[in-house]
This record gives sequence, C-alpha cells and structure tokens, in this order.
Amino acid sequence: MTQYDVIILGSGPGGYLAAERLAAKKLKVALIEKAYVGGTCLNIGCIPTKTLLNSAKLYAHLHEASSFGIEAKGLQVNWQRTMAWKEEVSKKLRRSLELTLRKAGVEIIRGTGKLTDGHSITVFPPAGESDGFRSSSTSASQSSGSGSLEFPLVIKGQKIIIATGSSPIIPPIPGIKDNPAVLDSTGLLSVAEIPSRLCIIGGGVIGIEFASLFSSLGSKVTVIEMMDEIVPVMDRQMAIELRKALKNVTFMLGTKVTELDGKKVLFENKNGEKGSVEADIILLSVGRKANIEDWGARESGLDIKNRAIATDDRMRTNLPGIWAIGDVTGKSQLAHAAYRMAEVAVSDILAGQNAQHSDQIFVAETVPWALYSLPEAAGVGLTEQDARAKGYDIQVVRMPYNVSGRFVAENGFSAPGSIKIIIEKSSERLLGIHLLGAYASEQIWGAALALERKLPISALRNMVFPHPTVSEVIREAAWSVQASGGTDQ
Repeated sequence: MTQYDVIILGSGPGGYLAAERLAAKKLKVALIEKAYVGGTCLNIGCIPTKTLLNSAKLYAHLHEASSFGIEAKGLQVNWQRTMAWKEEVSKKLRRSLELTLRKAGVEIIRGTGKLTDGHSITVFPPAGESDGFRSSSTSASQSSGSGSLEFPLVIKGQKIIIATGSSPIIPPIPGIKDNPAVLDSTGLLSVAEIPSRLCIIGGGVIGIEFASLFSSLGSKVTVIEMMDEIVPVMDRQMAIELRKALKNVTFMLGTKVTELDGKKVLFENKNGEKGSVEADIILLSVGRKANIEDWGARESGLDIKNRAIATDDRMRTNLPGIWAIGDVTGKSQLAHAAYRMAEVAVSDILAGQNAQHSDQIFVAETVPWALYSLPEAAGVGLTEQDARAKGYDIQVVRMPYNVSGRFVAENGFSAPGSIKIIIEKSSERLLGIHLLGAYASEQIWGAALALERKLPISALRNMVFPHPTVSEVIREAAWSVQASGGTDQ
C-alpha cells in the first residue's frame, strides 16, 4: 500500500491549489481526479463560460461601435470558431496546470476515489473503464504516461482533504427526465448552434450569465424564476437595475415551472395564472448540490449538515486528520472561496506538522462574488435588506458610474452602472459594497479587503485612486457620505 503525507480527493480550484502548496513544502501528495484536472471551474464552468461571454460582449460592443466612431459592417457570429476558442482556452490552461502540479511533485491519479476508513482511499477506474484498467500516474519524476497503476488500488494518507465539489440540482418537475430539450450548464456549453429560443429555469448567477450570453448573440431568451427577484445574492435594488439592463431578456418572476411537455415549459405564477413558453433548448439552472454521495462520506462517519460536509473555520471535519474544502462544505460555491479554504486547510496541516497552531481561518462574510453578465455586477458584505434585517442602523449611499470620465468615454452616457455602499451609522464601518457596470468584477477585491479589515468609510476617502479609472466611483461615493453629514475619522 502506497503511503502519502496528504491525499486530496478532487482536483478543482481548492484541490489543486492545496496540492501545489503542500508539495511545495516537500510533502508527498496524491491528487485523485475522476475526470479532468481543474474540476468544474476550469473545464465546464468558470473559464469556458467567461470565454464565451467575452465573445458575446465583443459582438455586442461592435454593434454599438458606431456611437464611438467605428463603423463595423457585416458582423456575424462564427459559433464553431467561438466554441473552438473556448475549448482551446480550457485545454491549454489545463495542460499548464498539470505541468505546474507535476513540477511541484504532486502525483496525479486519474480515477474515482472512495474513502474506506479514516486514512485510506480506494481508487477505482474512471467512469466507463473496467477493473484492472492501467492508467498513468504522473509526478515530478514521471513524464505524462510513463508510469502506470493497477486499479482498483488502495492508498493511505496521514492527512486527507475532501474537495469533491458540487453538481447541478435536477428538480422533480414532470417531463424533465430523458427530455432531449433539457440541458444543464455543462450541456449548454457544448451546443452545436446558438438556439433561436432559450428558456432558462432559474434566475441565479449561472442562469443570468447564460441569459446575457445568448441574448447578446440573438437568442430569444426567457428566464423563469420562483423568487420575486433575480440573483438572490445581490442587493435587491441593484438586482432590479441589472434586470432592467438586460433588455433582450423576458423575465417571469414569482413563477413556478409545473411541467415540461417536450420543448414546452408550463408554468404558474404567484397569482395562480398559468401559461407556457416554447423553446429550442431548456436550461435547468436552479442551483448546485454538494457532492457527498458515492465516495464514502456517510459510511466513514463524516458529519453531514444541510446536505454538505460540516467543517469548522479551519476546514477540519469531525474526523481527525480529514479536512474538507470548496463546494462540498456548503459554505460557498465560488472558486475563489475554494482557494481560500484550501489555503486555510494547508496552513492548519503545516502548523500541525510542526506542533504549532494556525491563525488562518475562513470567513465567508467577506468573500466577494461577481456576475459576468453584460453589464457585470459584483458585491461583498451585507446587502441593504440584510443589514436592516440584522438590526443595523445604516446609511446608504448610491452613485451612478457616469461620474467616472473613463466609464463614459468607453461605455457612453446611457450605459447602466452604479455603486451602492452600506455603512453602519455609529461607527461609519463599511458593511457592504455593491457594484453594477463594466469592470465591476475587477474592482470588488478592494472592497472585500476594506470589509475584511473592518475599515470605516473614511479609509476609502483617504485612499488615492488612479485617474482616469472606473474605480474612482468608489472614492466619489465615499466622499458623498461626508458631504451628506458623515464625519471623518
């Protein structure tokens, strides 16, 4: 039986980052992956989606280019080339990641792992392969394909990190099962042509990104959402603004899908009114669930709460020597949150190796989120409705993006965009910062840092922002608080 210092089950963002960091400290690390290194994010999630969204944004901007003095004629979408570019991006990034891991000394084992006791994992052949399958196992001392392992095999680790990720939820709606018109996000990323009519069930982050993508490319898009507003993570006022900015999308809010009849989606709204919409493709986008089945979570005695692996703020599970990170913990379904959980777990493992105590913890409240639609949106901390629900006495400031000269120069005077800041009145501490508009995803990190450090609004007033940049809207909003009665600190 091969022994490792750490075995990691799953090679998504959290898994591969943990593997790289631990191997850099000269620990013997095995990384088990049943499909492609990089997990959902790199292969069928974040990266391919953003690649397609960039193409859609280029197409949309070129249609508006005449306002900026650029005449673009004969525009058309070459979907096959667009999809080829998406595949090329993921493939090259995956190869680069695998090379980085091998150079670090990580042994990558392609197969399906199952936790068989507190420190052992049995690895079975990848899906579709038979027992006895021989597969390459690559490490720093092996070039790709030069080594092989006999499956099934049992490996043992002093420490184990669970990073099995999540998968799309399939709701029990009549007519979904075996319906060729129904796809999840993975399927929609591989369609052969742009659908003329797309119906999206679910108006969360994933649903809205696909709505923005395909509506920008000419699809007739309908979004059906059970809640009264889209993207529950967003500040409600900002969500309304985003929805209005998606002019080529039809939204049906407070509406429940009752049945699918082939390509027809039947629904009923909160007033009891019924109707239907037909589409060439129906996207199921009602959320994702932690992958806690088929790898021994329950059998091993891991504590499962809210259908996810329970951990403390150092990512420790209830079983000694086992940590869990990423989507499987239920704490956050964001790749960058998985990165941070990996860092916290690695710090805890390394500290334990030296009989020390790690001071690194995971704080979900200051993890920013971003929505890569057209326009973009991003936020961190409390929304206005959440802050009021928690009993804070707050001050709210809003400002349009067109106070930024660069934003106007590059997007025009009528482009949607605004910032919203939530402040605790008594201390002037920042409670939440929310952005809507171009480049929002690239600005939110600074807001997250301010909230993590529990800074007051005066810290943003005293910061020097480069000019001209869109990020200056943060400074302008901060100064407007002082003008409206805030005090410097």
